[in-house]
Amino acid sequence: MPSDAPADDLAATLATVRERTTPSVAERDRLAAVTADLRDRAATAVADLPAPADGADVLQVGSTARGTWLPGDRDVDLFVRFPTALDREELERFGLQVGHAVLPEGVEEYAEHPYVRGTHEGFDVDLVPCFDVETATDGRTAVDRTPFHTAYLERVLDDELAADVRVFKQFLTAVGAYGSDLRTRGFSGYLTELLVAAHDGLEPLLRAAADWQPPVRFDPEAHGTATFDDPLVVVDPTDPERNVAAVCAAENVARLQHHARRLLADPVPDRFRLREPAPLDPADVREYVDRRGTDPVAVDFRAPAVVDDQLYPQLRRSLAGIERELDDRGFDVFRSATFAAPHDGDEPRRAVLLFELASRTIPAVERHKGPPVHVGDHAAGFYDAYTDSESCGPFLDDDRYVVERDRAYRDAVTFLRETGFSEIALGAQIEAALADSYTVHADAAVPDLAVPFGAELRRYFEPRV
Repeated sequence: MPSDAPADDLAATLATVRERTTPSVAERDRLAAVTADLRDRAATAVADLPAPADGADVLQVGSTARGTWLPGDRDVDLFVRFPTALDREELERFGLQVGHAVLPEGVEEYAEHPYVRGTHEGFDVDLVPCFDVETATDGRTAVDRTPFHTAYLERVLDDELAADVRVFKQFLTAVGAYGSDLRTRGFSGYLTELLVAAHDGLEPLLRAAADWQPPVRFDPEAHGTATFDDPLVVVDPTDPERNVAAVCAAENVARLQHHARRLLADPVPDRFRLREPAPLDPADVREYVDRRGTDPVAVDFRAPAVVDDQLYPQLRRSLAGIERELDDRGFDVFRSATFAAPHDGDEPRRAVLLFELASRTIPAVERHKGPPVHVGDHAAGFYDAYTDSESCGPFLDDDRYVVERDRAYRDAVTFLRETGFSEIALGAQIEAALADSYTVHADAAVPDLAVPFGAELRRYFEPRV
């Protein structure tokens, strides 16, 4: 590991980035005015609800409530807490009623239960109903604990720590590890806040992260007894049975460690700058493929109409299932990846499962080893099964029976085009999409995937930590 740069250099860099990540007074005032207007609208709508919803209140949650939002963020999260006397159906009905009153042009989204999302004076607004439970552990829905997160962080974060959180978020964004969505599987906003608070600042956190030996566990309130099988464990201070970092993939924990070490060794502000890759064009892709001497093949299909948090786990499951089948059949998968095009209005989304093979064709026969001859009935059963077959053998290789049998498929493209994936473990909705229609690209057709996946293909062919 490279030696750390002088502490003064790191402090100066963090101070520079802190200035860049502090919203201006005008931006803060604008947010405050819009939020106050939204809360007034929500309070008026709540007051118009019938008796079962008496006592509901409105509160702001999320980073804009805690002063940990970055300049340019335009998100406002408002929760309406309803009495626990309501049932789930009433919560949803009254929550949507308030949401549509506050955001007349809003649309209904669905997480664990429906809520309203819309815009107001240039801000993106989520208006979410929850139950007003006594403690986070009493929650009846997943979002019921969110107000407790806000209350806890209001106690442990001061202005200095909030500023460090903003710098940490910018750092994670720059290295590609920020976001708890199931596409990124990185660090959530709440997780970044807890980590900065637990280390009493960003610099101590970076120095600690550089030396983490996963699995790493933090328990801010020292009250957790549950065990978790995750590389990073941060016990929720409001709910000791929950790991706040559960969604954070081992790869992103390692990514933080790698970049923390690099920052400590060379603390320059440029390490906090996000760089989006320039898309490759088809000629670029062809050049990479020719240089690598591999055979990429791709399954191209219409993605199911689901949100990314449902789509990407299914894409990964499908990618892994097909890759296992290719490997089992003798096709050596060098590397694989999956992409989905961005949402484009009502247009269907394309998704791709890409497999880079050492070779798309393999010998017409495969070697199949049986048991050692001395393993009695088992060995005899193997011998008898192949004695009258069209396979070559059985013959002996050392003390084992061996046959060489014909492969069902010697071309990966033929296999992918003809099997229909019926025997492969796929994501449920991906399975339905592939059953409907798909195209297998190979040879000259693979570079054409640069439209619309040029940026994704650059990330694939030019991978970075």
